[in-house]
Amino acid sequence: MAVVKSNSKEKKTKIQYNEFPLAPANFIRMAIAGILIVVGFVLMAGGSNDSEVFNMDIFSTRRVIVGPAISFIGFVYMAFAIIYKSRKTKNNETEE
Repeated sequence: MAVVKSNSKEKKTKIQYNEFPLAPANFIRMAIAGILIVVGFVLMAGGSNDSEVFNMDIFSTRRVIVGPAISFIGFVYMAFAIIYKSRKTKNNETEE
């Protein structure tokens, strides 16, 4: 029975541990999305009804349409910011 030693140097692959899964541009986009979400929730905030007086402001366009729309756009943009991969990163991976 012959024992064959393999050269481990040939089988080594490049592993780069210093690379992050998200680029700095992704973090900037995520911060913008977070700001949009907070702005949307702030626009939805406001006074509530009292026990004696009905406040019609709870049905205002700002609180019913604009605030939720901005928050929704923020959530969609957050998903895009996490998934987005820049062209620069794509080109570097194909070269190796």
